[in-house]
Amino acid sequence: MAGPILPANIAKFVISSNKGGGAKDLSGAISEFKYYESVLSNNLTASAVIVDSGYDTSGPAKSVLDELPIRGGERTDIIVEDNNGNKLQFTSDGLYVNRVKNGDPGTSKEVYFLDFASKEFFANEQQRVIERYEGRISDHVEKIIRSINGKIEKIDPTSSTYNFIGNDRKPFYTCTWLASKAVPDENIGSRAGYLFYQTRDGFNFRSIDSLFEQEPTKKYVFNNTGFTPEGFDANILDVALDEDIDLKQNMTLGTYHNRSIYFDFFSMNYFVTEYKYREKELGKSGKYFGGEQVAKEFTESPTRLMSHVFDVGTMPNGVGNAQLENWKQSPKSPNFDAENALVQPLMRYNQMFSGGG
Repeated sequence: MAGPILPANIAKFVISSNKGGGAKDLSGAISEFKYYESVLSNNLTASAVIVDSGYDTSGPAKSVLDELPIRGGERTDIIVEDNNGNKLQFTSDGLYVNRVKNGDPGTSKEVYFLDFASKEFFANEQQRVIERYEGRISDHVEKIIRSINGKIEKIDPTSSTYNFIGNDRKPFYTCTWLASKAVPDENIGSRAGYLFYQTRDGFNFRSIDSLFEQEPTKKYVFNNTGFTPEGFDANILDVALDEDIDLKQNMTLGTYHNRSIYFDFFSMNYFVTEYKYREKELGKSGKYFGGEQVAKEFTESPTRLMSHVFDVGTMPNGVGNAQLENWKQSPKSPNFDAENALVQPLMRYNQMFSGGG
């Protein structure tokens, strides 16, 4: 999610060559720079528009794009400073060129776009999750992040446990997959559903409960008057709504009411549970509880049917004989508490993007 557009000075924008061609500071050639981080993105990104008029005055102008050259993976150290002295900087870790696009060559200048990503974004393509994991989901995520040398900002501990084998999945995919199975411990909340994302301070694996209940860092208001009321830090200059309310789609997804069938192969039995959109189970994600704003006639019956097979007897803790003994102590317990941690995250994620959630 992009932040507000404010006057700023690009104090440093140094791209280092991968071919021993030194480094070039393009801070004076940047006509536009955008930086993005979002709770819905596994990695941070940035983009820049370069207007390159050449830097070698002793002969024909040379484009940095070809002189370094820039072909992808070049480390870029960036410092952006606003009028209040606040700095956005990437110098110890840096960002890396991911893509060069939309080049517009000319005789006097060359215009092109550079897309950047964090180093972990590329490490994610080089690593696979192959080990066997057992225990708390939050511990799994921490171990996976460290496997790609990622810096951790905050991980909310989970009460939910899950044993699994990586099966050569990519780290980001695995952490996002685990987020949908995670339930926070009692000191954080009780509702399932986590988010896995990266900021400039590191990776986060956060409970939706903890994010909704935390105190705001800044408060902004949109009022078209130019006057900032007491209690707010600044005005919102423009608003664009990217999400629409689609009742039919929400019903198809089972946002308000769904039915799940759970089958236990060990006992050859099944049971059916209905989940209805209730504030006490999901909590609020805004000023009002979204489920209460929809006409009752459309929420009284389940609109999505789901099924799940309990993985009883799979992946018990330990190895060898210890694993067998652990299974004997609780032979009927599933590896994953699907009844309490499967459907609720689905409804919780849909709730986040429903108006008045």
